[in-house]
Amino acid sequence: MVTTGWYKKMGERIWTPWFIKFIHSRSYFNIYTNFLRERALSVSHRDAGVNYGKTAGPDSYLLDESSLDFDLLEMLPLSNLKWYDFCFREVIPERVVRSFNELDPVLQSVQKENTIILLSIFGASQTVTRNMLCHFERLDITNYIVLGPESEFLLDLSRRGHPVVNIQQLLNGVGGYKLMGSQGSNAELIWEILGIAYVIKKCLDSHYSSWVIVGNMIPISADAFSFANEPLYDFFSARDSGLLFVRSSATAKNIWIDDFIYKAAAAAKDSMEDSSLSRERRHFVYFASESLQANGIRIKKNNESNFGVHIFSNYTSQTSLGDEKKIIFWPYGMELGHLQKALQSLGMWVVDGDSSCVAVACHHS
Repeated sequence: MVTTGWYKKMGERIWTPWFIKFIHSRSYFNIYTNFLRERALSVSHRDAGVNYGKTAGPDSYLLDESSLDFDLLEMLPLSNLKWYDFCFREVIPERVVRSFNELDPVLQSVQKENTIILLSIFGASQTVTRNMLCHFERLDITNYIVLGPESEFLLDLSRRGHPVVNIQQLLNGVGGYKLMGSQGSNAELIWEILGIAYVIKKCLDSHYSSWVIVGNMIPISADAFSFANEPLYDFFSARDSGLLFVRSSATAKNIWIDDFIYKAAAAAKDSMEDSSLSRERRHFVYFASESLQANGIRIKKNNESNFGVHIFSNYTSQTSLGDEKKIIFWPYGMELGHLQKALQSLGMWVVDGDSSCVAVACHHS
């Protein structure tokens, strides 16, 4: 944008970048007019002064009654206008999936090479989620959809152009959902297990492979999800880091049926009563991996130490990620202040005080 050049030249002496930042941090959009032939509703005469050494003349021509060769009342609704981000990539706001009929077209629109990333934000803070999405932007990862409970935050993500699934509303279309018990302290865990599992099932029905990512990891490189390349396995699990891969295949489709899904949800429900089970294990990937093993399914387990950097609760700051590391992960439910400090030391905390990305990453399409 032209304002980028202004900012690089003049720094904080101009107000325009701050206005753009204000708009972006609140997920607002500007409406730009295009009346053709350099006409506008306001004109800068660019007189000599602080900004101009000598008078440069008007930057456009002011509209008046004699130049209205179009119908001002013929305005398209906002939903029909084109929306764009800083990089002039089209933004599609308000993609909120509330039913399985709405899920199909969204999955088709985000898939890349028949693969979709399912980002679960159950149990993840808003700031950590925004940090993850900033890394997706940095790495040009666009084939994702955000899954979470009904919340204002989920709707805010959709307004910003992120495709989202409202899991609670989606599950209203699942016959056996209420039988699992959707009330009480274990409700959100049941929503998570059933909701993500049914989205995976829909992916398999549409011949898409799927990655599930829970909120306790972030990718380092664009090839972070490339290690599931062994054709002998249809399921890959890195349980501690919260990664699960389900390959699109007839075998996986035959396994991932309603009976399997409800067994995984029942196991999760029973585990909530077991006080010996640590909190870091309580997410979708853990229970899905356990259910696959319990059913005798061949699953490839991946040792995170081979491809990931593990941040512990008592993590000592370091500045090196090491060679060939693809992800950073941490214990489920780690205290946010400790996590932020650790990620900052690694250069992987990329949101500011407004929870906006500290930089805009533009990629060639």
